[in-house]
Amino acid sequence: MKIAVTGKGGVGKTTFAATLARLYAAEGRPVLAADVDPDANLGLALGFDEETLDSIVPISKMRKLVEERTGATAGNQFYHLNPKVDDIPEKYGKVCNGVRLLVLGTVETGGGGCVCPEHVMLKRIINNLVLRREDVVILDMEAGLEHLGRGTTEGVDAFVVVIEPGARSVQTYKNVKRLAKDLGVSQVKVVANKVRNEDDENFIRERIPQEDLLGMIHYNTEVIDADRQGKSPYDFSKTVTDEIIKIKEKIDRQ
Repeated sequence: MKIAVTGKGGVGKTTFAATLARLYAAEGRPVLAADVDPDANLGLALGFDEETLDSIVPISKMRKLVEERTGATAGNQFYHLNPKVDDIPEKYGKVCNGVRLLVLGTVETGGGGCVCPEHVMLKRIINNLVLRREDVVILDMEAGLEHLGRGTTEGVDAFVVVIEPGARSVQTYKNVKRLAKDLGVSQVKVVANKVRNEDDENFIRERIPQEDLLGMIHYNTEVIDADRQGKSPYDFSKTVTDEIIKIKEKIDRQ
């Protein structure tokens, strides 16, 4: 199972990605969670302590490693497009609560066509995670759609778009579905988060096709409390975890 979790900023995709990873790990399955968001906070949501997270340098910022693997240097404009990356997860990943976290970071560019060494490195790592490993792989993507334009998520089994009950979130889902088709990913599913009441539920059901809707997570202040205390939502809110269990069961059946 290889899942890329995406959505607008602030919709709760990291909460969903982390809880889903913890649920698979609780079954005894090997789970790798990759943080591909420049505002990396997946580790806290998984239950890592701040001291451990402060010691992690995103792969995209490891200039020496990128140079070693791609052959790119200040004086060399030519570099390998197929660098060795299969040892990266074990070498640079950290494990907590049965989940191996790999902080990839992202490449800041002015456009979607970057082919710089850092981008080549990240794309190769993600491709390796998706195509070669037996682990459950969950990618917590950066907000927005730029990663789809760069093609770094080709080959995943599904995109899960986390949305809120609002027109802009629904538009994001439609854009992801259109761009995913260009990457050959036919499965684009939706999780509605921060659902407050029946009006929100009806809004979602009227706008998201039933076959694409995995489920809803209702607004719960326990998630805010968990974040305030630097805790994993999995350990803090049974209500939210139970709702994500139902979503996971639906994922497993598809």
